[in-house]
Amino acid sequence: MLVVGGGYVGLYAALHLQKKLRRSEAEVLVIDPEPYMTYQPFLPEAAAGSISPRHVVVPLRRTLGKCQVVTGEVTAIDHAKRTATVKTLATEDEGTGPLSLHYDELILAPGSVSRTLPIPGLAEYGIGFKTVEEAIALRNHVLEQLDIASSTRDPEVRDAALTFVFVGGGYAGVEALAELEDMARYATRYYHNVEPEDLKFVLVEATGRILPEVGEDLGRYAVRELRGRNIDVRLDTRLTSCENRVALLSDGSRFPTRTLVWTAGVKAHPVLAATDLPRDERGRLKCTAALQVEGAPHAWSAGDAAAVPDLTSDQPGAECAPNAQHAVRQAKVLARNVLASIRGFGLKDYRHAYAGSVASLGLHKGVAHVYGHKLKGYPAWFMHRAYHLSRIPTFNRKLRVLAEWTLAGLFKREIVSLGSLENPRAEFELAAGTGRHPEAS
Repeated sequence: MLVVGGGYVGLYAALHLQKKLRRSEAEVLVIDPEPYMTYQPFLPEAAAGSISPRHVVVPLRRTLGKCQVVTGEVTAIDHAKRTATVKTLATEDEGTGPLSLHYDELILAPGSVSRTLPIPGLAEYGIGFKTVEEAIALRNHVLEQLDIASSTRDPEVRDAALTFVFVGGGYAGVEALAELEDMARYATRYYHNVEPEDLKFVLVEATGRILPEVGEDLGRYAVRELRGRNIDVRLDTRLTSCENRVALLSDGSRFPTRTLVWTAGVKAHPVLAATDLPRDERGRLKCTAALQVEGAPHAWSAGDAAAVPDLTSDQPGAECAPNAQHAVRQAKVLARNVLASIRGFGLKDYRHAYAGSVASLGLHKGVAHVYGHKLKGYPAWFMHRAYHLSRIPTFNRKLRVLAEWTLAGLFKREIVSLGSLENPRAEFELAAGTGRHPEAS
């Protein structure tokens, strides 16, 4: 049994399978480019230093002790022959080329990747916010901009360093901006010549609202809350260029900036296009309500990679939203259906009414719309933390995150930049090339 992807669907499906499979009934092989699952709702807090980055990831090998875990990349799938082409670190070093693996059942859940647009300068200067590595790098980058602003005498360099542009008003963009603005504003107390008022945060959203999942009323409240913190929220506005570190907007605004964070949506993972499975116009796999790929026996999918009918909706043709709330629940139904299929039992359709949404707007601030109830401020922020603490996999991670939140309430926030982590050999290479002693710095 091959599981492609170790995200929400891959991890939870494999967890359920390893618990329910009988001995010698089947082997489960999980393949993912990373040896861990990232709990993405905690990335903003990891970037802001509220949670240690290593505690927002779940190690696959330790969690899936009864499964085989391979760190590698599936590059193509021929479901007619039930084979997958896989590249690993070993195949690259050996020079033997990709492996061809045979499977009986396929769970294809590679998730999604950032959706970019052909905007001049975006590829050169944009910063993504989808992985824990990007979250750590963004935190280091923001703190480094404060160092630059504090040490320069050039007003243009200073202004660009203290201007932070975020593109995308969904969960990722709003929560990342809110948490990092909180952190940067707190950090200014340790710089003698940088004041909170010197910081300029800009949120660019192409539609007329932010956080559409929480509803119009709470979306408007979120805009007022952000603007009340001197965050420049630009609705119905697009980024047209960011060449030469200058963000140009469709409303004519111009922002010299050294920080442009791109969170404007996601798209289907490229591996889906390298299969012989049916896809919709958005590149996702066409699936039945039982989470089977249409017209492809023994192929299953869920989460971001799958277009799954929403049986709870009154609108014809409605599909489940590609979010964690559905992905986690779909994974459990998918695993049960895979077991039922190999045992000759009937399948169960996935059915889940959307419970609502929660979003953080920084420390002690948030919005929530859950089961028809609307919350703002501290109650919503508390609900945001409680919900995601209950959702992050494994008791180990729950306890570690809770301990960090508790300690954060007792001690001051950490504002150390570890930007050298992105190029750890730089100091050694400098010493080896120049004779400079590494400890001389």
